[in-house]
Amino acid sequence: MKHLVLAGGGHAHLHVLKSLAAAQWPGIEVTLISPYPRQIYSGMVPGWMAGHYCLEQCAAALDPLLKAGRVRFIQDSVTGLNANRRIVHTMLSGDVTYDALSLDTGAQVDASGLTAAGAPLLAIRPLESFVVDWVRQVDVFKKQGKASLAVVGGGAAGVELALAADYRLALELGNANVQVTLIAGSGLLPGHGPSIVSQVTGTLAQRRIDVIRDYASGCAQGLRLRDGNVITADCIIAATGVSPSPWLAASNLALAEDGFVAVRDGQQSVSHPEVFAAGDIASRIDAPHAKSGVYAVRAGPVLASNLNRVLMGHAPMRYHPQKRSLYLLATGPREAIMSWGGFSAKGHWAWIWKDWIDRRFMSQYDRYPS
Repeated sequence: MKHLVLAGGGHAHLHVLKSLAAAQWPGIEVTLISPYPRQIYSGMVPGWMAGHYCLEQCAAALDPLLKAGRVRFIQDSVTGLNANRRIVHTMLSGDVTYDALSLDTGAQVDASGLTAAGAPLLAIRPLESFVVDWVRQVDVFKKQGKASLAVVGGGAAGVELALAADYRLALELGNANVQVTLIAGSGLLPGHGPSIVSQVTGTLAQRRIDVIRDYASGCAQGLRLRDGNVITADCIIAATGVSPSPWLAASNLALAEDGFVAVRDGQQSVSHPEVFAAGDIASRIDAPHAKSGVYAVRAGPVLASNLNRVLMGHAPMRYHPQKRSLYLLATGPREAIMSWGGFSAKGHWAWIWKDWIDRRFMSQYDRYPS
């Protein structure tokens, strides 16, 4: 019997588990290694922060899928990989060997420049830690009766989190007692078109969120900008760029220039054909794209098919990520900004659309008895 190991319970692996629950693969034993018994859907976290969802609505429980697909579960963290010997190292459970391996362990937030900040630092990954830290911090703000919050990162995540935090804290404390600052580095939404940047800029201004187009590092008072100015804050959310897990460097896998697993057409490792990777841990060298949950979700079906095909001795199927994606950015209240190509628009209707897409995605994993 061949052994497939799924390392990480990310968005792409949710689809693999769903495929196994629908029809088990004969002659294949499957093991999932993940530190958490659920997968929080990142696309709904800003809505949860704003108070529109309870956390259970934003998370897919793994246990029902595991039982339905007869998948062995090791609740543990991957700490290393020897791809030449086909061995996965874990923190607590020893070594796990495999015939085929799929990596969907995500990435970590690169907050190294912020660690000296004299305020609580909330990194947005792992999400399990972030949601606990955010609930605790909201309680602290409520006891203080006021809030000063800085979000570092001008990408889509930073924008959504800043808007969600501002909306939630204003409801709890009143607008006059809340100050949110967005440290946007070189600018808002790098890589996005001018139309959505304009929409976001107007929305942030309307909400009186200060946007600072500069880079910051941690200091005793909070954050120090490159020009020497200091931004004080009671709390800092790190929504900065991602970095690969340190163990990848010694994995023997070929890595892309950014340090993540180099994969080609079909999400297959360029150096080890029995290894696949999807989500933030992977970088497509033939079709580069942003590290976004959209691409991880879309890679799920092809990943499931290719893992099955390789284990059965067949060539993997091809998969070319789309060149453009629909973006729906939550803005705090039940409104969103929609962007497609060079067009963008804003309104409650966009939130209804986003809410429908997100709930439909999560409903796929509520169909199995616990």
